[in-house]
Amino acid sequence: MAKVASHGAFQGENPLDYALPLIILQICLVIVVTRGLAYLLRPLRQPRVIAEIIGGILLGPSALGRSTKFLHTVFPPESMTVLDTLANLGLLFFLFLVGLELDIAAIRRTGRKALAISLSGIALPFALGIGTSFAFRATIIKDKKDSPQAPFLVFMGVALSITAFPVLARILTELKLLTTDLGRMALSAAAVDDVMAWILLALAIALSGNNHSPIISLWVLLTAAAFVAAAFLLLKPVLTWMSRRCRAGEPIKELYVCATLAAVLAAGFLTDVIGIHALFGGFIVGVVVPKDGPFAGMVAEKVEDLVSGLFLPLYFVSSGLKTNVATIAGAKSWGLLVLVIANACIGKIGGAVATALLVKIPVREAVTLGFLMNTKGLVELVVLNIGRERKVLNDEAFAIMVLMALFTTFITTPIVMAVYKPARPSAPYKRRTVGGGGDDAAGELRVLACFHSSRNIPTLLNLVEASRGTGHRRGLTIYAMHLVELSERSSAITMVQRARRNGVPFFNSSGGGGGGDSGQAPLVVAFEAFQQLSAVRVRAMTAISDLDTIHRDVVDSAAGKRAAIIVMPYHKELQHDGTFQSLGSPYHAINKRVLREAPCSVAILVDRGLGGAAQVAAPNVSFSVAVLFFGGPDDREALAYATRMAEHPGVAVTLARFQPPPESGEEETEGRSKEEVVEAIVSMAKVNVFVVGRMPAAVPELVGNADELGPVGSYLVSPEFRTSASVLVIKRYDPATNPKSKRFDPKAGPPPATEEDVLDEAEMGRSNTVVPVLSPPMSDTA
Repeated sequence: MAKVASHGAFQGENPLDYALPLIILQICLVIVVTRGLAYLLRPLRQPRVIAEIIGGILLGPSALGRSTKFLHTVFPPESMTVLDTLANLGLLFFLFLVGLELDIAAIRRTGRKALAISLSGIALPFALGIGTSFAFRATIIKDKKDSPQAPFLVFMGVALSITAFPVLARILTELKLLTTDLGRMALSAAAVDDVMAWILLALAIALSGNNHSPIISLWVLLTAAAFVAAAFLLLKPVLTWMSRRCRAGEPIKELYVCATLAAVLAAGFLTDVIGIHALFGGFIVGVVVPKDGPFAGMVAEKVEDLVSGLFLPLYFVSSGLKTNVATIAGAKSWGLLVLVIANACIGKIGGAVATALLVKIPVREAVTLGFLMNTKGLVELVVLNIGRERKVLNDEAFAIMVLMALFTTFITTPIVMAVYKPARPSAPYKRRTVGGGGDDAAGELRVLACFHSSRNIPTLLNLVEASRGTGHRRGLTIYAMHLVELSERSSAITMVQRARRNGVPFFNSSGGGGGGDSGQAPLVVAFEAFQQLSAVRVRAMTAISDLDTIHRDVVDSAAGKRAAIIVMPYHKELQHDGTFQSLGSPYHAINKRVLREAPCSVAILVDRGLGGAAQVAAPNVSFSVAVLFFGGPDDREALAYATRMAEHPGVAVTLARFQPPPESGEEETEGRSKEEVVEAIVSMAKVNVFVVGRMPAAVPELVGNADELGPVGSYLVSPEFRTSASVLVIKRYDPATNPKSKRFDPKAGPPPATEEDVLDEAEMGRSNTVVPVLSPPMSDTA
């Protein structure tokens, strides 16, 4: 395969005999197979790494590759150099992204419990891995001269003691465990495991050189340590200088991206020269990149889609092509596979569980933590591939270890789902509506306000300011929840880490660094300013999940925070020409699921820019609100919300009450009623906000196809009605129409309080002075 491109099939040439068309075919085939498997495994809630490992094995000699014709046509031996080079280049940049995710400062703050669990979860499986290596050498390692004992012992120990941090983070998110104390502890322990695994892998590589001299191995380790020191002392100041010149909301300079990626390649070259593999260079550069500010996130956005989506799957296929399950033949080989799986589970799970029990973690949580720590992933394959390249592992040992990694990761999700039940009964609360009767109506109102992007924040804050209430009411508490889609991109895991840091995703309560990204700066300014200048209490939250399940985060958070109403953003965004464009059917489905399952009232906010593009200061608030009242529970809930808004000195509320038509001819009544309704609504088109019920008691058909806004709300956002007013559509909580909300038993006892809940209640207990003011009169329009 000396030439790159062919002259074409019409010239009598086979394109697959040339490097470029062949690698294109290989990449396309890999993407189709791995993505297809990921889709099939999605109902089992398996991470994508499982699909990629299985896809690689299926394309290799274990399945499709058993056909010599297929293997020699699509993956001929002479093409493997190009495939492996591209795969390792992609892996080099992927490990740079992994380094970007690793926050050394956060590891230093790891609690004693997590540190103890991590160390025991490394020590015991490492020891069992060394013991297993003796069984391997006595059984399947034929030529012991070509497989030196010391490197083999270390490689086996490292392979059994690894925990895959990115895979674990995705599993925790899928299972809704990320925001629990258990999830936080698992992530902290896995981060420590990651660092220890790289140190041990460097040791294993240094010991596995062609010249088995201990002096040369010592020189390799010392030179590698010098490289790491030089990266922190020389490269980090340069990266910090570039980071300080990147501002949130502004595009990063191309020169900075190019210089950073060139540094990754140069570091890979140097570590390869040293003898500890080029991958270490990329990882170290990622570690030393400053995590404060938007620089790290901007660089990641430039490279992660191409690397993770296109080149990284090639590495899994490259590993799969080297994995031949047929080499595992005979009772001894299969017995070794069982032994390796057993030792991996006993060592990792047993070490973590025993230590967790010693530090007073309940049994169920301790067992769950043990299985979570047994998750394998990409780093495991890196270790095994390096061991095979250096002839420490033969084909049979390599196949056994790959199957062990696949099995231990595959069983994690179903076992955790069976052992640990994260859904807990919510703390009891009586106020599930805005218009609660008796003392509830005058008590504190808790609102869970959700948004998708920073563009929704000014309208949301202006609505909150207008709704804060005064006089005899105790005040308003807002839980602002940022709804973020969890993707397969590396930056999703970075968002996960930042969302868990200090329990506050948008601003650090301690005032320290800890990282941010380009999307967080406007949120920091908006929420800090609003909390300082307003009498409203604000707690920021983040929900990071797949769009198919993110509604559960909203519903569970509303129950946990005892919210009286959830405010959801409309699934369409306003365009410059005044029309609305849908964000997509998944966003529409989120709102419908929240309406169906919420444990309290729900409001859908249609954002037309209430108050303009910025937050309006409390003394400058001057809003006009129109309430369209037709009757029924939803309309009464909307009226109760508007009554609260009427207490603000800068808000004027107009109530338009539509009397039911007289009993007369049906056709004449409906026609007249619709015309009168439309005429009355049009006369109020110049207000700032419409507040309406979702399903009025009696209303004519105003639009042909009403969506989640109901008949009146759908008309207010339709092209037939021209206005600049935002719309708040409210559905009153009713257990009869919210069947799934019944799982929030109001008589249930409160769940165990987390650290964030304790902080929450402490902040809610602080007294905030609210100056009573006169409320404007509420006018009545016929």
